[in-house]
Amino acid sequence: MESIARYLMLGGIVLFLIGGGAYLAAKFGLPLGRLPGDIRIEGENGSFYFPLATSILASVLLTIVLNVILRFLKK
Repeated sequence: MESIARYLMLGGIVLFLIGGGAYLAAKFGLPLGRLPGDIRIEGENGSFYFPLATSILASVLLTIVLNVILRFLKK
């Protein structure tokens, strides 16, 4: 049961850091969510938004960060 609690706490810390990073990005005016590859369709009855470029950028950055962390943990 202790290991589950540790993973939940670690997940909470990671979510807190991601939320803080998103908040700071908005404060500094970084265009996350409004990049040129993001898909936005607006019609009379509704709208559709899919942040494709933002998702790809977040995936690449998280891959790099996690690879660096795992390399430090293996040593």
